[in-house]
Amino acid sequence: FLDVLLPVGISFYTFQALGYTIDVYRKDIEAEKSFIDYALFVSFFPQLVAGPIERSGNILHQLKEYHPFRFDNIKEGILPALWGLFKKVVVADNLAVIVNQVYNSPKEHTGAEFLVATAAFAFQIYCDFSAYSDIARGSAKMLGF
Repeated sequence: FLDVLLPVGISFYTFQALGYTIDVYRKDIEAEKSFIDYALFVSFFPQLVAGPIERSGNILHQLKEYHPFRFDNIKEGILPALWGLFKKVVVADNLAVIVNQVYNSPKEHTGAEFLVATAAFAFQIYCDFSAYSDIARGSAKMLGF
């Protein structure tokens, strides 16, 4: 399990760091002086989960800005985050039960059931990725970004 999970998780950080390195090499941005700011950029949860790999010039300066706590940010960010959580836990995870049941025992199911499972899988994947994006957008908004 860790043999598969570890490379997948590391790839997001690697591509984010590689993008930063290329931007510095091309002189699109100056090299970051603070390791903490650099590490925050590479591992910034809302952007990392939602993707895509972000150009450092678009987000690095935002990490240096002061983001005071504002209750309005919580109000505006909580709805997308909760909607994403609903799509993940209620919709996508329940569709996964149908999909797994059919695909884990193919000899016991008909062609029509495979068609339904395939359509359910498409919606499951959509809801998973859409949910991650909603949660990330809502989290970023609550953090003031």
